[in-house]
Amino acid sequence: MPTPHIALVTARAARELDEDLAPLEAALTEAGAAVSVADWDDEAIDWSRFDLAVLRSTWDYTLRLAEFLAWLERASAATRLRNPLPVVRWNTDKHYLRDLARAGVPVVPSAFVEPGEDAGAALAAFLDAHAAAEFVVKPAIGAGSRDAQRYGRDERAAASAHAERLLAARRSVLLQPYLDRVDAHGETALIHFAGAFSHAIRKGPLLRRGEGPTRALFAAEHIRPRRPAAEELALAERTLAAIPFARPLLYARVDLIHDAAGAPLVLELELAEPSLFFAHGPGSAARFARAILAEVGVPA
Repeated sequence: MPTPHIALVTARAARELDEDLAPLEAALTEAGAAVSVADWDDEAIDWSRFDLAVLRSTWDYTLRLAEFLAWLERASAATRLRNPLPVVRWNTDKHYLRDLARAGVPVVPSAFVEPGEDAGAALAAFLDAHAAAEFVVKPAIGAGSRDAQRYGRDERAAASAHAERLLAARRSVLLQPYLDRVDAHGETALIHFAGAFSHAIRKGPLLRRGEGPTRALFAAEHIRPRRPAAEELALAERTLAAIPFARPLLYARVDLIHDAAGAPLVLELELAEPSLFFAHGPGSAARFARAILAEVGVPA
C-alpha cells in the first residue's frame, strides 16, 4: 500500500516544549510512515495531502478558541482528524464534567458560573455547599492550569475578583473544592491508545497557595511513572465508556485525584491535545504509532 502521510499537529509556541513529538515522529517513521510536524495555524499547509492529522500540542488554542474551532472545521473537511472534531469541540470545554457526572461517573464536584451571572453570589453558594477549607477557580475553557488558582475560604474577595476577570472576558468559570490529598498523593494520569490502557504517570500538585495563576502555556509539572491501583483503572474504563461519541478513540488520558476517603475522582478527561509522557512508559511511543497507523489501514 502507499506510504501513509501523517501530520502531527502542534503550535509554533509549543514545538520546543512538547517532549512527545520527537519520539512519536521517530516511531512513526520507523513503522514506515511519512511524518510532518505541522502548526495548526500555518495557512500555507494543504491539509488534504495528509492521510491523518493527529492533534498533539495545539496548546495555544485556549487563547484563540474561535480561530482554532474554525480551523478544526476546515481541517476535518480536508482530512481525517484525530480525535474527531465533535470530540474535540466537546472536550475543550470543561462543561463536559457535567455530562460525565450525569452518566454516573464520579467527578470532582464542579460548579459553573456563566458570563452575566454574579460571581460573588455564585461563590458564596458554592462555599455554602462545600465544606472544603480550600477551593479552585479556573476557566471552563483552559489547559495546563493556565489562569487557575487555589484559594482559602478567607480569600473570598480575591477569588471573586479572579472569577469576575474571567467572566468579563466572556469566559465561563469552574469552581471546585481543593482536595488536599493531592498534596501528598498527586494526580494519576492513565493513558489509553485505541481504547487500551498503555501506561500511567504521577503528576505532582500544580496549584500552590499565593503563587497566582501561571501565564505560561502550562504550569511546570513534576512527573514520574506510576502503577495505577485497580480502582483507578476501573474508573478510567468507566469514564471512557461514558464518552458520548463513537469509541474507542485514538487516544485518551484520564486524570484522577482522590477524595478525603481515598476514593478516586475524575479531575479531567483529556481527549484533544494531552501530553502522553512517552518517556515514562517504555514502548508507549511505538504503541501509539501502531494505533495511528491502524487508523489508516496499516496492519499492526
